[in-house]
Amino acid sequence: MNEFALGLGRYPAYVYDLPGLEAHVRGIRAALPGTEVFYAVKANPDTEILRTLAPHVDGMEVSSGGELAHVREILPGKPVAFGGPGKTAGELALSRTLKPDRIHVESPRELARLAELGPADVLLRANLQVNVPNAALTMSGPFGMDEDTLAHCARLLARYPSLTLRGVHAHLASGLDAPAMLDLAHRIAEWAIPWLRSQGVDDPELNVGGGMAVDYAAPEARFDWHTYGTGLSEIPARVRIEPGRAMTAYHGWYVTDVLDVKTTRGETFAILRGGTHHLRTPVTKGHDQPFKVLTANGPERPATLVGQLCTPKDVFARDVLVPPLAPGDVIAFTMAGAYAWNISHHDFLMHPKPAFHYRR
Repeated sequence: MNEFALGLGRYPAYVYDLPGLEAHVRGIRAALPGTEVFYAVKANPDTEILRTLAPHVDGMEVSSGGELAHVREILPGKPVAFGGPGKTAGELALSRTLKPDRIHVESPRELARLAELGPADVLLRANLQVNVPNAALTMSGPFGMDEDTLAHCARLLARYPSLTLRGVHAHLASGLDAPAMLDLAHRIAEWAIPWLRSQGVDDPELNVGGGMAVDYAAPEARFDWHTYGTGLSEIPARVRIEPGRAMTAYHGWYVTDVLDVKTTRGETFAILRGGTHHLRTPVTKGHDQPFKVLTANGPERPATLVGQLCTPKDVFARDVLVPPLAPGDVIAFTMAGAYAWNISHHDFLMHPKPAFHYRR
């Protein structure tokens, strides 16, 4: 990868390792017999990434009309689940044209609007009151419905013969290890399966979402897919998961070069071409982005790696050890394959956008 990155010719650039990604998803698939795997497109909708993943996943999960149209264009025959809060009338109408295989309904109002458009298979998104210690993110508030509202939707479904209730979607938390996620999945199932059967659903579907932990401080640590898959197989329902970050994060790099190095009040700053308007992840997650210095050698000393933006928040990594840097040195930020380019504020200051390259 080092030689590939050094031969790009123009920085900054994203590099995606497609063979590495394919090997990774093959391993995930093998660890999850009997569990349906839908890739969460929001993590990285890059066309080549979708094409690489497609043969090894059961479907794609999308969260907007734009993602739905994108996936249908790139992978026209692939099963799709359409979720996300605040679906517009236009998006719901588009769903009837592009026909996702499942629609995750977020509210009674959304259910009623969908019923006006014709037949659809739905999962009701549940916002269950479950304590999730040590979660990096809990999906409370506007996401899904509490038990009372779900019961209201069940009553409404009796009046909407065009809609078929297939199951429950319950993505409640993110950033959990396999034992914690497995415990959460079983707690969801303990409520959801009896509730669905009480609504006349004989073959209940249970989508427990994504949220598998990715540790940016320890890139070598990986989610235990085997433990998770073994435990999920014990749930007496058709179980679906939606991994995103844990699938693609490890196989993307943001590669750039040093523009300037300076010391201010005893602190050394390396100013890099580009910035967090290209790679928002470290600011969003509040961590130092893992990196490799590809061209410099020598005794390491502390420096802060920043971009070109006119904000003190434009920091890739703070007070990290690096060899002596000079303009022209190349740095590759690793673990940039998910929630990186696609969540960044690309047009701030109108700097040039990065190039994109694929290791095949």
